[in-house]
Amino acid sequence: MSIHNNYVAIMAGGIGSRFWPESRQKFPKQFLDLLGTGKSLLQWTYNRFKDICPKENIYVITHESYVTLCQEHLPELDPANIIGEPFRKNTAPSAAYISHKIHALNPKANLIISPADHLIMDERIFERHVYDALDFVGHHNALLTLGIKPTRPDTGYGYIQYQMDNDSHEKVFKVKTFTEKPNLDLARTFLKSGDFLWNSGIFAWNVQTVLEAFAQHLPELNDVFVQARDVLNTPKEAMAMERLYSQCTNISIDYGILEKAENVYVMPASFGWSDLGTWESAYEHSEKDYLGNAVYGKNVMVIDASHCMVKAPAEKLVVLQGLDQFIVIDTPEILLVCERNREQQIKEYVAEVKRNKGEKFL
Repeated sequence: MSIHNNYVAIMAGGIGSRFWPESRQKFPKQFLDLLGTGKSLLQWTYNRFKDICPKENIYVITHESYVTLCQEHLPELDPANIIGEPFRKNTAPSAAYISHKIHALNPKANLIISPADHLIMDERIFERHVYDALDFVGHHNALLTLGIKPTRPDTGYGYIQYQMDNDSHEKVFKVKTFTEKPNLDLARTFLKSGDFLWNSGIFAWNVQTVLEAFAQHLPELNDVFVQARDVLNTPKEAMAMERLYSQCTNISIDYGILEKAENVYVMPASFGWSDLGTWESAYEHSEKDYLGNAVYGKNVMVIDASHCMVKAPAEKLVVLQGLDQFIVIDTPEILLVCERNREQQIKEYVAEVKRNKGEKFL
């Protein structure tokens, strides 16, 4: 399989509201250095893929309001490879758009689609899985997802059940069912059964294979991009998308395609993955002091406090005393103090802020 048939699409259009108040509509999560590494999550994602395929084969698909930010974070990427969607329409339109666009350039292309904001600790193992995934979809009529071997009964992830009896490929298994975020009892059952994986949201397919799936399962959405086929990868593309994108169905790739198609497979993987979806997940992957505090900020002083996630600007003096199991996020405009076991409700708090204070603090 030629490396020149390998393509990557990084999805970078989300708002990341669970990381409010640091993640804001004008500067969302994918552009933040949440773990103090010196690089944004988008930069880490790009670096993860740039040895897997030529950089001219790496695309970023984002909301049009974030195109300039993407260019600033990835200056070595050709600006033509950063695609701005005029409307947020969930992941199926994004996947259809980039798959049609790349198919017009190279009908033999094998494509990995990855979120921009995930954490992957073992990048060598991840790279090996990506090569195996691209090789598999290059030789099989298959839509493939990377499934993460679960380490705990987590209720924050979707789950994939796969067929244990497998004679087609030693690393890849046929998918039986998808389950959205389960309750704790069901998550424990999944973990005990041994045939469930976390859904990573990282997908691979040959572009011809996935376009056939779109034509079969989401024909109206597919027709939007068929109408634009002659202008894709030309100066007229952006204008056509401004006109046509509002016709796209607002639906996820999981629900629209993967839960309906017959040729869906999963590759079990373990490479230190987290979707970094919440402050709690950031806490879990942070270095901590002897009392279990994860502290970001040069002038944060913690006194008799334990198991807290604290983040503050470098120039701000923050003195934290007496708290246990809290999230404290200080920004120039907003201070959030929230119990760690309530942090799943941050999206609700953001909605309440919008109702009471308008858009200013979002």
